[in-house]
Amino acid sequence: MADKVRAGRMAKRIQTIVATALEHEIKDWHLEFVTVTDCTLTGDLHDATVYYTVRGKTLDEEPDYAAAAESLNRWKGRLRKIVGDQLSVRFTPTLSFELDTVPQSRAHMEDLLARARARDEEVRKLAEGKKPAGEDNPYK
Repeated sequence: MADKVRAGRMAKRIQTIVATALEHEIKDWHLEFVTVTDCTLTGDLHDATVYYTVRGKTLDEEPDYAAAAESLNRWKGRLRKIVGDQLSVRFTPTLSFELDTVPQSRAHMEDLLARARARDEEVRKLAEGKKPAGEDNPYK
């Protein structure tokens, strides 16, 4: 079992290597809009999970998640070879790719917060100029 500090450093290094390889070495148009966001490594340093996001070609276009996932799995062996060459450890970790859902969750939370703020504003406008029921000092 490796220590967590070493695993964290290796995970960060793998993230950098994979991102650079996707940008400069892997020529696949499905991967043009893929961004590597994070990487985690198991305690035995044998399995790395690389998290990624995909954006559309334009702001209005929906990203093609399935094509990006298929391309990443197709290039998995080549990416592992690149990681192994640059990492210089005895055992090169196997790579698995998972879609990072944090941006979608963040957008959903932003939407919920905006709706809550709008509802608070409506309640504040309704309460404007109103007087609470009962006496001014109910504790006398």
